[in-house]
Amino acid sequence: MGAGSGTVGAVRSAPPPKIPESVLVVIHTAALDVLLLERADHPGFWQSVTGSRASPDETLAETCAREVAEETGLSAPAAAFDDWNLCHRYEIYPHWRHRYAPDVTHNTEHVFGLCVPQRFDPLLAPAEHTRYRWLPVSDAADACFSWTNAEAIRGLVDRRRSR
Repeated sequence: MGAGSGTVGAVRSAPPPKIPESVLVVIHTAALDVLLLERADHPGFWQSVTGSRASPDETLAETCAREVAEETGLSAPAAAFDDWNLCHRYEIYPHWRHRYAPDVTHNTEHVFGLCVPQRFDPLLAPAEHTRYRWLPVSDAADACFSWTNAEAIRGLVDRRRSR
């Protein structure tokens, strides 16, 4: 048999279903400027960094660090993320459910903050985000398409006062 015989062509297996547990990371400065990213798959949809756990044994703080690095290019240790002890359970939009196991309809999102010393120019992952902008906290909350994201950003002011 010739070289390569016995191989009919590589069959790609589907990626494993996403874990329905995610993080929302509000990246902000001490002056309460908030970084927002525009989704590549939905122009006009602005959001903070978000992402699902890669595996059941990945801690939420590790998920934050991985997602922030993937979506902005910023490297921060897991210990840098402030767990706001806030989570939301919401229905997954029908057009995104194909990423999850067939019986999964809801996601649990854990909110974290990351205070950076100053605004920076993120290195966007073009498949995920097309543009970014830094906005004052009130404008950032109003710009978000997700109610959980807007609520988290609005809570940043109260968190700041309580410290």
